[in-house]
Amino acid sequence: MGRNPRAKKSLGQHFLVDRRVLVRIVRAAEISENDTIVEIGPGRGILTRRLAESAEHVVAVEIDRDLADALTTEFKGRPGVKVICADARESDIEQLVPGNGPYKLVANLPYYSASPIIRRFLGADRKPQRMVVMVQREVAQSMTAGPGKMSLMSVAVQLYGVSRIVCYAPPRAFRPAPKVTSAVVRIDLLPTPAIAFDREEDLFTLLRAGFSAPRKQIRNSLSKGLSVPSEIAEKMLSRSLIDPTRRSATLSLAEWGNLYAEFRSLLPAHGGRAARAGRRRRSRSQDKKHADAKGVR
Repeated sequence: MGRNPRAKKSLGQHFLVDRRVLVRIVRAAEISENDTIVEIGPGRGILTRRLAESAEHVVAVEIDRDLADALTTEFKGRPGVKVICADARESDIEQLVPGNGPYKLVANLPYYSASPIIRRFLGADRKPQRMVVMVQREVAQSMTAGPGKMSLMSVAVQLYGVSRIVCYAPPRAFRPAPKVTSAVVRIDLLPTPAIAFDREEDLFTLLRAGFSAPRKQIRNSLSKGLSVPSEIAEKMLSRSLIDPTRRSATLSLAEWGNLYAEFRSLLPAHGGRAARAGRRRRSRSQDKKHADAKGVR
């Protein structure tokens, strides 16, 4: 097998080749000699080599068997580097990370799986200290957006960490070049979530409902998304000191926290219906495992 397997169109592979972007990723991760790094999507290993120079342990998770085999051969004899052929959307995080200590996540994420992978690690029992991820520019801007441009992704990321865009990566930074611009995002995980919640599932039932129709007034989105009468949705908002005519994109994390508290108070009467509605929506919108979407590797 050749050292550099060719990009597979079936997986939408685009390999990072711009060393300036590579340096920005490594700097943003702030790696020390005692760090454990989980790298998702190592591709041909351009970033893996840099990580292995600085960190004590590197766990490279690659879904492509040919690429994983090539990396295993290259790093044979390097006990600090472990290559795993697996889908990061399904792998047991506890099994990926050696020992019980902290770790950092560094990833060139395929576009089609970026959101579920980010959410999975942010919501894991064992979260990384820091995440430095390459994603599509629009996803990066959503992850870091403030009130006025917030989305479900914005709240999901900022619930657990402080995010910022490190740099942008134009199509020419990859081979073959994708048709879109990418961006590197750094997320520093918070010691506790920005919104206090009893059950994450309940919080995201509320959030999904709130963003289910982002162009509509939030009282209408909540009423439809939670399957409750409009008077109930308006009552929740009024008690949270939120104008029912606002759009969901304008709410701050603090306002979502207040709204969640009111939502929790309504759960005994209406939560069952809301939870069932949320599960139905999630079932319809789940990512297809073998999607043909494009990705960056």
